[in-house]
Amino acid sequence: MFHTKSKDGLNNICGKKIRAFRESQPARYSQRMLADEMQRNGVDMDKNIIQRIESGERFVTDIELKAFAKILGMTYDDLLK
Repeated sequence: MFHTKSKDGLNNICGKKIRAFRESQPARYSQRMLADEMQRNGVDMDKNIIQRIESGERFVTDIELKAFAKILGMTYDDLLK
């Protein structure tokens, strides 16, 4: 049987890492700020989508993963491990 969820039952692997990175920034980096930055990088996203990604409720496309890596200054491996 095929599984499309991570081992912990979430719809993505990178959401927890995105949240941890965002919250670890010295200046508070809000979900809205991250969504705005994603839009500046050509990915149509709002604060609610960021919240759903971080909580594991939403899948992340490869295009979105690429933009997150660029914006957060992380590698794909950093986001997926």
